[in-house]
Amino acid sequence: MKPYQRIQQLESTSSKLAKEAIVLEAAQAGESEFFEGVRLAYDAMITFGIAKVPEKTDADGLGLEQRAFSLAVTGFTTRRVTGNAARDMLAAMMQAATKDEWNGWYRRILIKDMRAGFSESTVNKVCKKGYPQYVVPVFECQLAHDSANHEGKVCGSKLVEVKLDGVRVLTVVHPDGRVDQFSRNGKELLNFGHIKEQFARTVTGITEAVVFDGEVMSSSFQDLMKQVHRKDNVVAGDAVLHVFDIIPLADFERGFYTASQIARSAKLVAYKALWAEETPNIAIVGQESVNLDTEAGQQRFKEINASAISGGYEGIMIKDPDAPYECKRSHAWLKLKPFIEVSLGVINLEEGTGKNVGRLGALVCSGDDDDKRITVNVGSGFSDSDRDSFWASHVEHDDVVGQIVEVRADAVTQNQDGTYSLRFPRFLRFRGFKAGEKL
Repeated sequence: MKPYQRIQQLESTSSKLAKEAIVLEAAQAGESEFFEGVRLAYDAMITFGIAKVPEKTDADGLGLEQRAFSLAVTGFTTRRVTGNAARDMLAAMMQAATKDEWNGWYRRILIKDMRAGFSESTVNKVCKKGYPQYVVPVFECQLAHDSANHEGKVCGSKLVEVKLDGVRVLTVVHPDGRVDQFSRNGKELLNFGHIKEQFARTVTGITEAVVFDGEVMSSSFQDLMKQVHRKDNVVAGDAVLHVFDIIPLADFERGFYTASQIARSAKLVAYKALWAEETPNIAIVGQESVNLDTEAGQQRFKEINASAISGGYEGIMIKDPDAPYECKRSHAWLKLKPFIEVSLGVINLEEGTGKNVGRLGALVCSGDDDDKRITVNVGSGFSDSDRDSFWASHVEHDDVVGQIVEVRADAVTQNQDGTYSLRFPRFLRFRGFKAGEKL
Protein backbone atom coordinates (compact mmCIF):
# COMPACT_ATOMS: atom_id res chain seq x y z
CA MET A 1 0.00 0.00 0.00
CA LYS A 2 1.30 3.46 -0.88
CA PRO A 3 2.03 5.81 2.05
CA TYR A 4 -0.69 8.32 1.13
CA GLN A 5 -3.20 5.46 1.09
CA ARG A 6 -2.20 4.59 4.66
CA ILE A 7 -2.80 8.21 5.59
CA GLN A 8 -6.24 8.04 3.97
CA GLN A 9 -6.98 4.96 6.07
CA LEU A 10 -5.89 6.73 9.23
CA GLU A 11 -7.97 9.79 8.32
CA SER A 12 -11.07 7.66 7.79
CA THR A 13 -11.43 6.59 11.42
CA SER A 14 -11.55 8.43 14.72
CA SER A 15 -10.98 5.26 16.73
CA LYS A 16 -7.65 5.17 18.54
CA LEU A 17 -7.60 1.38 18.46
CA ALA A 18 -8.37 1.34 14.74
CA LYS A 19 -5.49 3.74 14.06
CA GLU A 20 -3.13 1.56 16.07
CA ALA A 21 -4.29 -1.47 14.06
CA ILE A 22 -3.56 0.36 10.79
CA VAL A 23 -0.06 1.30 11.98
CA LEU A 24 0.54 -2.31 13.08
CA GLU A 25 -0.59 -3.59 9.68
CA ALA A 26 1.88 -1.24 7.98
CA ALA A 27 4.69 -2.45 10.29
CA GLN A 28 3.85 -6.11 9.65
CA ALA A 29 3.87 -5.42 5.91
CA GLY A 30 7.32 -3.82 6.18
CA GLU A 31 6.19 -0.51 4.69
CA SER A 32 9.47 1.27 5.31
CA GLU A 33 8.60 4.26 3.11
CA PHE A 34 5.57 4.99 5.27
CA PHE A 35 7.61 4.90 8.46
CA GLU A 36 10.45 6.91 6.93
CA GLY A 37 7.96 9.67 6.11
CA VAL A 38 6.41 9.50 9.56
CA ARG A 39 9.86 9.89 11.13
CA LEU A 40 10.65 12.88 8.91
CA ALA A 41 7.37 14.47 9.95
CA TYR A 42 7.46 13.73 13.68
CA ASP A 43 11.13 13.73 14.63
CA ALA A 44 11.37 17.29 15.95
CA MET A 45 15.11 17.48 15.38
CA ILE A 46 14.61 17.09 11.62
CA THR A 47 13.82 20.52 10.18
CA PHE A 48 13.49 21.67 6.59
CA GLY A 49 13.88 25.44 6.81
CA ILE A 50 10.80 25.96 4.64
CA ALA A 51 8.18 28.42 5.85
CA LYS A 52 5.37 27.68 3.38
CA VAL A 53 4.50 24.55 1.44
CA PRO A 54 1.65 25.08 -1.04
CA GLU A 55 -1.01 22.52 -1.90
CA LYS A 56 -1.07 21.11 -5.42
CA THR A 57 -4.08 22.35 -7.40
CA ASP A 58 -3.00 21.78 -11.01
CA ALA A 59 -2.99 18.55 -13.02
CA ASP A 60 -1.34 15.38 -11.75
CA GLY A 61 2.32 14.92 -12.49
CA LEU A 62 3.80 11.60 -13.57
CA GLY A 63 4.55 10.71 -9.96
CA LEU A 64 7.35 11.38 -7.47
CA GLU A 65 9.33 8.47 -6.07
CA GLN A 66 10.06 8.68 -2.37
CA ARG A 67 13.78 8.10 -2.84
CA ALA A 68 13.93 11.25 -5.01
CA PHE A 69 11.94 13.14 -2.38
CA SER A 70 14.24 11.89 0.39
CA LEU A 71 17.32 13.01 -1.52
CA ALA A 72 15.87 16.49 -1.94
CA VAL A 73 14.88 16.62 1.72
CA THR A 74 18.48 15.91 2.70
CA GLY A 75 19.42 19.16 0.98
CA PHE A 76 16.80 20.98 3.05
CA THR A 77 17.74 19.43 6.40
CA THR A 78 21.45 20.16 5.98
CA ARG A 79 20.65 23.64 4.62
CA ARG A 80 22.76 22.97 1.54
CA VAL A 81 19.64 23.97 -0.40
CA THR A 82 18.03 27.19 0.81
CA GLY A 83 16.35 30.36 -0.46
CA ASN A 84 15.46 30.46 -4.14
CA ALA A 85 17.08 27.08 -4.77
CA ALA A 86 14.85 25.51 -2.12
CA ARG A 87 11.75 27.13 -3.59
CA ASP A 88 12.69 25.92 -7.08
CA MET A 89 13.25 22.38 -5.83
CA LEU A 90 9.96 22.44 -3.94
CA ALA A 91 8.13 23.59 -7.08
CA ALA A 92 9.80 20.89 -9.18
CA MET A 93 8.82 18.14 -6.74
CA MET A 94 5.25 19.40 -6.53
CA GLN A 95 4.98 19.47 -10.32
CA ALA A 96 6.28 15.90 -10.60
CA ALA A 97 3.95 14.46 -7.93
CA THR A 98 0.33 13.47 -8.31
CA LYS A 99 -2.18 15.40 -6.20
CA ASP A 100 -2.67 12.44 -3.89
CA GLU A 101 1.06 12.01 -3.41
CA TRP A 102 1.73 15.68 -2.78
CA ASN A 103 -1.28 16.83 -0.78
CA GLY A 104 -1.75 13.57 1.11
CA TRP A 105 1.86 12.64 1.81
CA TYR A 106 4.89 14.74 0.77
CA ARG A 107 3.39 18.10 1.72
CA ARG A 108 2.37 16.76 5.12
CA ILE A 109 5.90 15.59 5.75
CA LEU A 110 7.27 19.04 4.92
CA ILE A 111 4.76 20.85 7.17
CA LYS A 112 5.53 18.21 9.84
CA ASP A 113 1.89 17.34 10.40
CA MET A 114 0.29 14.20 8.99
CA ARG A 115 -3.17 15.58 9.80
CA ALA A 116 -4.58 12.11 10.30
CA GLY A 117 -5.23 12.00 14.03
CA PHE A 118 -2.10 10.12 15.06
CA SER A 119 1.35 11.10 16.29
CA GLU A 120 4.73 9.63 17.12
CA SER A 121 3.28 8.28 20.38
CA THR A 122 0.83 6.15 18.38
CA VAL A 123 3.64 4.77 16.23
CA ASN A 124 5.94 4.15 19.18
CA LYS A 125 3.25 2.40 21.22
CA VAL A 126 2.69 -0.04 18.36
CA CYS A 127 6.29 -0.49 17.25
CA LYS A 128 8.47 -0.27 20.36
CA LYS A 129 8.51 -4.02 20.98
CA GLY A 130 8.18 -5.89 17.72
CA TYR A 131 9.35 -3.23 15.26
CA PRO A 132 11.92 -0.97 16.99
CA GLN A 133 13.35 0.13 13.62
CA TYR A 134 10.20 2.20 13.10
CA VAL A 135 10.23 4.00 16.48
CA VAL A 136 10.31 7.81 16.18
CA PRO A 137 12.67 9.75 18.52
CA VAL A 138 10.67 11.77 21.07
CA PHE A 139 11.65 15.36 21.85
CA GLU A 140 11.92 15.96 25.60
CA CYS A 141 13.70 18.46 27.83
CA GLN A 142 14.18 18.76 31.58
CA LEU A 143 11.18 20.01 33.54
CA ALA A 144 10.77 21.07 37.16
CA HIS A 145 8.64 19.77 39.98
CA ASP A 146 6.61 22.10 42.19
CA SER A 147 8.47 22.67 45.44
CA ALA A 148 5.15 22.77 47.32
CA ASN A 149 4.85 19.04 46.70
CA HIS A 150 8.45 18.29 47.63
CA GLU A 151 9.22 20.51 50.61
CA GLY A 152 11.62 17.89 52.01
CA LYS A 153 13.93 18.47 49.06
CA VAL A 154 14.21 22.22 49.66
CA CYS A 155 17.32 21.85 51.78
CA GLY A 156 21.10 21.81 51.60
CA SER A 157 23.17 23.79 49.12
CA LYS A 158 21.16 24.94 46.13
CA LEU A 159 21.54 27.24 43.15
CA VAL A 160 18.70 29.78 43.12
CA GLU A 161 17.62 31.81 40.09
CA VAL A 162 14.54 33.77 39.04
CA LYS A 163 11.73 31.92 37.27
CA LEU A 164 11.20 33.69 33.98
CA ASP A 165 7.79 34.57 32.55
CA GLY A 166 8.21 33.78 28.87
CA VAL A 167 8.34 30.96 26.34
CA ARG A 168 10.66 27.98 26.76
CA VAL A 169 13.01 27.74 23.78
CA LEU A 170 15.60 25.05 23.01
CA THR A 171 18.21 26.41 20.59
CA VAL A 172 20.42 23.93 18.71
CA VAL A 173 23.66 25.46 17.40
CA HIS A 174 25.78 23.45 14.94
CA PRO A 175 29.48 24.07 14.28
CA ASP A 176 28.70 24.89 10.64
CA GLY A 177 26.54 27.82 11.75
CA ARG A 178 23.10 26.21 11.36
CA VAL A 179 20.74 27.18 14.18
CA ASP A 180 17.36 25.60 14.95
CA GLN A 181 14.91 26.53 17.70
CA PHE A 182 12.17 24.45 19.29
CA SER A 183 9.45 24.79 21.89
CA ARG A 184 9.58 22.49 24.93
CA ASN A 185 7.32 20.07 23.01
CA GLY A 186 9.52 19.98 19.93
CA LYS A 187 7.59 22.45 17.77
CA GLU A 188 10.01 24.28 15.49
CA LEU A 189 10.08 28.03 16.15
CA LEU A 190 10.84 30.30 13.20
CA ASN A 191 10.09 33.78 14.51
CA PHE A 192 13.23 34.63 16.49
CA GLY A 193 15.57 35.05 13.53
CA HIS A 194 17.55 37.83 15.18
CA ILE A 195 18.49 35.50 18.04
CA LYS A 196 19.43 32.71 15.63
CA GLU A 197 21.65 35.11 13.67
CA GLN A 198 23.45 36.13 16.85
CA PHE A 199 24.05 32.49 17.75
CA ALA A 200 25.38 31.84 14.24
CA ARG A 201 28.05 34.47 14.83
CA THR A 202 29.38 32.56 17.84
CA VAL A 203 30.15 29.19 16.24
CA THR A 204 33.92 29.77 16.37
CA GLY A 205 33.77 28.66 20.00
CA ILE A 206 31.62 25.58 19.32
CA THR A 207 33.23 22.30 18.26
CA GLU A 208 30.13 20.07 18.57
CA ALA A 209 26.41 20.63 18.16
CA VAL A 210 25.07 22.16 21.38
CA VAL A 211 21.61 22.74 22.85
CA PHE A 212 21.07 26.01 24.74
CA ASP A 213 18.07 25.73 27.04
CA GLY A 214 16.36 28.97 27.97
CA GLU A 215 13.35 31.23 27.99
CA VAL A 216 12.49 33.94 25.48
CA MET A 217 11.02 37.09 26.99
CA SER A 218 9.56 40.16 25.32
CA SER A 219 7.94 43.45 26.33
CA SER A 220 4.84 41.60 27.49
CA PHE A 221 3.76 37.99 27.73
CA GLN A 222 0.68 38.59 25.57
CA ASP A 223 2.69 40.23 22.80
CA LEU A 224 5.23 37.42 22.89
CA MET A 225 2.60 34.69 22.60
CA LYS A 226 1.13 36.42 19.55
CA GLN A 227 4.50 36.28 17.79
CA VAL A 228 5.63 32.75 18.64
CA HIS A 229 3.86 30.89 15.82
CA ARG A 230 2.80 33.82 13.60
CA LYS A 231 3.52 33.22 9.91
CA ASP A 232 3.14 36.78 8.65
CA ASN A 233 3.89 40.28 9.98
CA VAL A 234 6.14 38.96 12.73
CA VAL A 235 7.30 41.63 15.19
CA ALA A 236 9.60 39.88 17.66
CA GLY A 237 12.78 41.93 17.39
CA ASP A 238 12.75 42.95 21.05
CA ALA A 239 12.68 39.35 22.26
CA VAL A 240 15.64 38.26 24.39
CA LEU A 241 16.66 34.66 25.03
CA HIS A 242 17.67 34.11 28.65
CA VAL A 243 19.77 30.92 28.69
CA PHE A 244 19.96 28.82 31.84
CA ASP A 245 21.49 25.52 30.66
CA ILE A 246 23.71 23.94 28.02
CA ILE A 247 23.81 20.33 26.78
CA PRO A 248 25.70 18.68 23.91
CA LEU A 249 23.16 17.69 21.25
CA ALA A 250 24.26 14.04 21.33
CA ASP A 251 23.54 13.87 25.06
CA PHE A 252 20.26 15.75 24.67
CA GLU A 253 19.10 13.23 22.07
CA ARG A 254 19.90 10.31 24.37
CA GLY A 255 18.09 12.10 27.19
CA PHE A 256 20.88 12.44 29.76
CA TYR A 257 23.97 14.60 30.31
CA THR A 258 26.25 13.65 33.19
CA ALA A 259 27.87 17.07 33.75
CA SER A 260 26.71 18.70 36.99
CA GLN A 261 24.45 21.73 37.08
CA ILE A 262 27.18 23.93 38.50
CA ALA A 263 29.62 22.82 35.77
CA ARG A 264 27.05 23.51 33.06
CA SER A 265 26.30 26.94 34.52
CA ALA A 266 30.01 27.80 34.58
CA LYS A 267 30.30 26.71 30.93
CA LEU A 268 27.49 29.07 29.98
CA VAL A 269 29.19 32.01 31.65
CA ALA A 270 32.43 31.18 29.82
CA TYR A 271 30.61 31.05 26.47
CA LYS A 272 28.96 34.41 27.04
CA ALA A 273 32.31 35.97 27.91
CA LEU A 274 33.62 34.84 24.51
CA TRP A 275 30.60 36.26 22.67
CA ALA A 276 30.89 39.68 24.32
CA GLU A 277 28.85 42.28 22.44
CA GLU A 278 27.98 40.04 19.49
CA THR A 279 24.86 38.72 21.20
CA PRO A 280 22.80 41.58 22.69
CA ASN A 281 19.61 39.48 22.56
CA ILE A 282 21.14 36.51 24.38
CA ALA A 283 21.58 36.70 28.14
CA ILE A 284 22.69 34.23 30.79
CA VAL A 285 20.38 33.73 33.77
CA GLY A 286 22.20 34.62 36.98
CA GLN A 287 22.36 32.16 39.88
CA GLU A 288 23.22 32.43 43.54
CA SER A 289 24.42 29.59 45.75
CA VAL A 290 22.45 29.37 49.00
CA ASN A 291 22.79 26.90 51.86
CA LEU A 292 19.22 26.27 52.99
CA ASP A 293 20.39 24.35 56.07
CA THR A 294 21.62 27.57 57.69
CA GLU A 295 19.66 30.46 59.15
CA ALA A 296 21.58 32.92 56.96
CA GLY A 297 20.82 30.81 53.91
CA GLN A 298 17.11 30.69 54.71
CA GLN A 299 17.04 34.45 55.16
CA ARG A 300 18.82 35.02 51.85
CA PHE A 301 16.45 32.56 50.15
CA LYS A 302 13.46 34.61 51.35
CA GLU A 303 15.10 37.83 50.16
CA ILE A 304 15.73 36.40 46.67
CA ASN A 305 12.15 35.14 46.46
CA ALA A 306 10.69 38.49 47.55
CA SER A 307 12.94 40.36 45.14
CA ALA A 308 11.92 38.07 42.26
CA ILE A 309 8.22 38.66 42.89
CA SER A 310 8.60 42.41 43.26
CA GLY A 311 10.63 42.43 40.05
CA GLY A 312 7.75 40.91 38.10
CA TYR A 313 9.11 37.38 37.78
CA GLU A 314 6.97 34.26 38.28
CA GLY A 315 8.94 33.11 41.30
CA ILE A 316 12.24 31.31 41.70
CA MET A 317 13.92 28.10 40.56
CA ILE A 318 15.81 25.93 43.04
CA LYS A 319 18.45 23.71 41.42
CA ASP A 320 20.67 20.92 42.72
CA PRO A 321 24.26 22.01 41.92
CA ASP A 322 25.47 18.40 41.61
CA ALA A 323 22.67 16.99 39.47
CA PRO A 324 22.93 16.01 35.77
CA TYR A 325 20.55 17.17 33.02
CA GLU A 326 17.74 14.67 32.41
CA CYS A 327 15.17 14.97 29.64
CA LYS A 328 12.18 14.46 31.91
CA ARG A 329 10.55 16.05 34.94
CA SER A 330 13.27 16.00 37.59
CA HIS A 331 13.56 16.73 41.31
CA ALA A 332 16.88 18.38 40.50
CA TRP A 333 14.82 21.42 39.48
CA LEU A 334 12.14 22.74 41.81
CA LYS A 335 9.96 25.76 41.10
CA LEU A 336 8.62 28.04 43.79
CA LYS A 337 5.82 29.96 42.16
CA PRO A 338 3.68 31.94 44.60
CA PHE A 339 0.23 33.13 43.72
CA ILE A 340 -1.36 36.49 44.24
CA GLU A 341 -4.80 37.38 45.58
CA VAL A 342 -6.77 40.49 44.64
CA SER A 343 -10.21 41.76 45.62
CA LEU A 344 -12.38 42.88 42.72
CA GLY A 345 -15.98 43.92 42.22
CA VAL A 346 -18.39 41.77 40.20
CA ILE A 347 -19.72 43.86 37.30
CA ASN A 348 -21.53 41.13 35.36
CA LEU A 349 -22.11 37.40 35.08
CA GLU A 350 -21.80 35.25 31.97
CA GLU A 351 -23.83 32.14 31.38
CA GLY A 352 -21.84 29.00 30.78
CA THR A 353 -21.69 26.82 27.68
CA GLY A 354 -21.81 23.07 27.21
CA LYS A 355 -22.51 21.38 30.54
CA ASN A 356 -22.75 24.83 32.17
CA VAL A 357 -25.65 26.12 30.08
CA GLY A 358 -28.25 27.53 32.47
CA ARG A 359 -25.73 28.24 35.20
CA LEU A 360 -22.69 30.39 35.86
CA GLY A 361 -19.89 30.36 33.32
CA ALA A 362 -17.80 33.24 34.64
CA LEU A 363 -17.85 36.27 36.88
CA VAL A 364 -16.83 39.47 35.08
CA CYS A 365 -14.77 41.35 37.65
CA SER A 366 -13.11 44.74 37.77
CA GLY A 367 -11.33 46.91 40.30
CA ASP A 368 -8.10 48.61 41.32
CA ASP A 369 -5.15 46.85 42.86
CA ASP A 370 -1.79 48.49 43.51
CA ASP A 371 -2.79 51.42 41.26
CA LYS A 372 -3.68 49.06 38.41
CA ARG A 373 -7.18 48.87 36.92
CA ILE A 374 -7.85 45.14 36.52
CA THR A 375 -10.70 43.66 34.48
CA VAL A 376 -10.93 39.91 34.13
CA ASN A 377 -13.35 37.03 33.56
CA VAL A 378 -13.09 34.49 36.37
CA GLY A 379 -14.35 31.13 35.14
CA SER A 380 -12.66 28.56 37.37
CA GLY A 381 -12.58 27.72 41.06
CA PHE A 382 -16.33 27.13 41.32
CA SER A 383 -18.08 23.98 42.45
CA ASP A 384 -21.14 22.81 40.53
CA SER A 385 -23.35 24.02 43.38
CA ASP A 386 -21.63 27.42 43.24
CA ARG A 387 -22.42 27.72 39.54
CA ASP A 388 -26.05 26.82 40.13
CA SER A 389 -26.64 29.04 43.16
CA PHE A 390 -24.73 32.09 41.91
CA TRP A 391 -26.54 32.05 38.57
CA ALA A 392 -29.95 31.52 40.16
CA SER A 393 -29.33 34.35 42.61
CA HIS A 394 -28.25 36.62 39.75
CA VAL A 395 -31.27 35.79 37.60
CA GLU A 396 -33.81 36.00 40.41
CA HIS A 397 -32.47 38.86 42.52
CA ASP A 398 -29.49 40.41 40.69
CA ASP A 399 -27.63 40.51 43.99
CA VAL A 400 -24.30 39.10 42.80
CA VAL A 401 -23.30 42.15 40.76
CA GLY A 402 -21.66 44.63 43.08
CA GLN A 403 -20.29 42.05 45.49
CA ILE A 404 -16.57 41.91 46.23
CA VAL A 405 -14.83 38.70 45.23
CA GLU A 406 -11.37 37.48 46.16
CA VAL A 407 -9.55 36.12 43.13
CA ARG A 408 -6.40 34.03 43.22
CA ALA A 409 -4.09 34.20 40.18
CA ASP A 410 -0.54 33.57 39.05
CA ALA A 411 0.26 37.16 38.10
CA VAL A 412 -1.06 40.53 36.96
CA THR A 413 -0.66 40.97 33.20
CA GLN A 414 -0.92 44.05 31.01
CA ASN A 415 -3.14 44.24 27.93
CA GLN A 416 -2.27 46.08 24.74
CA ASP A 417 -4.66 48.93 25.60
CA GLY A 418 -2.84 49.60 28.86
CA THR A 419 -5.42 47.93 31.10
CA TYR A 420 -4.56 44.98 33.28
CA SER A 421 -5.80 41.41 33.66
CA LEU A 422 -4.84 38.29 35.60
CA ARG A 423 -3.12 35.11 34.49
CA PHE A 424 -5.05 31.96 35.39
CA PRO A 425 -7.63 33.62 37.65
CA ARG A 426 -9.70 31.39 39.93
CA PHE A 427 -12.50 32.16 42.35
CA LEU A 428 -11.54 31.98 46.01
CA ARG A 429 -14.43 33.45 48.00
CA PHE A 430 -16.77 36.37 48.37
CA ARG A 431 -15.28 38.81 50.83
CA GLY A 432 -17.31 39.38 53.96
CA PHE A 433 -19.75 36.50 53.38
CA LYS A 434 -20.28 34.14 56.27
CA ALA A 435 -19.94 30.42 55.66
CA GLY A 436 -23.19 29.09 54.25
CA GLU A 437 -24.78 32.51 53.91
CA LYS A 438 -27.08 32.79 50.93
CA LEU A 439 -26.55 35.45 48.32
